[in-house]
Amino acid sequence: MEPGTYARQRLVSFMAALLGTAILYLAFGDIALAQDAALPVCGAKVLENCTPNSGDTAWMLTSVALVLMMTIPGLGLFYGGMVRKKNVGDTVMTSFAVTCLITILFALLTYSMAFRAGTPFIGGLDRMFLRDIVSDIGKGGIGNPNPLAPTIPETVYICFQMTFAIITPALIAGAFAERMKFSAMLWFIGLWAIFVYAPIAHWVWGPDGFLAAGNDAAWVKVLDFAGGTVVHINAGVAGLMCAIMLGKRSETGPAHNMVLTFIGASLLWVGWFGFNAGSAVSAGMQAGMAMLVTQIATAVAAFTWMLVEWSLKGKPTVIGICSGAVAGLVAITPASGFVGPIGAFAIGIGAGVFCYWGCTGLKRMFSYDDALDCFGVHAIGGIVGAWGVRSRAIRRNGRCSGGKRWSVLQSVHRGRHRLRL
Repeated sequence: MEPGTYARQRLVSFMAALLGTAILYLAFGDIALAQDAALPVCGAKVLENCTPNSGDTAWMLTSVALVLMMTIPGLGLFYGGMVRKKNVGDTVMTSFAVTCLITILFALLTYSMAFRAGTPFIGGLDRMFLRDIVSDIGKGGIGNPNPLAPTIPETVYICFQMTFAIITPALIAGAFAERMKFSAMLWFIGLWAIFVYAPIAHWVWGPDGFLAAGNDAAWVKVLDFAGGTVVHINAGVAGLMCAIMLGKRSETGPAHNMVLTFIGASLLWVGWFGFNAGSAVSAGMQAGMAMLVTQIATAVAAFTWMLVEWSLKGKPTVIGICSGAVAGLVAITPASGFVGPIGAFAIGIGAGVFCYWGCTGLKRMFSYDDALDCFGVHAIGGIVGAWGVRSRAIRRNGRCSGGKRWSVLQSVHRGRHRLRL
């Protein structure tokens, strides 16, 4: 064997021994650390240097994926099937591009504006560019969660709230479909997310928002478990304003592919379990009830819409029953953490009737061109659900406000109101 080859072999063996020793040292060092000092569990009173609840974290990771699926591909296909064939590409591209744009803005700015403490009207900027986000996996799983979600890592909470921020402006696109330039849409959606969505999310869900039910100093306590006000009424009203400002389309046509709409509605239905049950931010009984009432209200609303359409037009349609299902999903959203199965039946019936009227009679009455019924489904459905849960609170607890007769037991969880029935 040549001397040079022998020397190289010895060097390689020496380096391998050093590497193996280092790996063993690190492995046993981690074991010793884990045995010597157990980290405290995250909770309402322990927010620093703690270990998140693994069950809650697993459920929230699943919810993030479910809610993201609602926008891509769910909403893209749902809207894409209802436009004319020549506009399908632009419609699905809108959902995808909005997902990318809002992800960037949320990480840079709007998460901090919406979900960090600041003023009653807007959050602080301490998480701008997501600075100081702690994810010390190499140091034993130490985490500093957001106080609104104490049992999961803040990174997971950011991802969950990001999916809400994504789907809200994507819903607006249904109102101005087939008549807005792509570049103008990007500018509008970006500015709307910063100057409209972030402040309203902070008002209702922020730790010190002036409408937040979990804030003892709130002026009025708004019951919005999973986004009836922040997401659906907010998006629906914005869509109506867009439709009015842009005017009517020069040419219209029937939905070109009902199968795409059917697939999109089905994905929305499945993803909505993450939307509503995930808003409990825990894998507990409240999440289970939210899932149950979501399924019931959606089925009741879809069936009610089908019966109404059948009686008025002589036959049910695929587009109609899919729209009814989405209306039921929207209506149960603000109430999903507060009502039981009977309340879900009532809200489902109300959504099927009132949202059908919003998409037909109301639109004809005021002659606005809400292309894919963003206002009729989302704003009207959100109002039905918000009124349903408000009425229930009034019956049980007197005046539903921040006044002296407000006696509902509260706890802060994700910055939302938890009603213990």
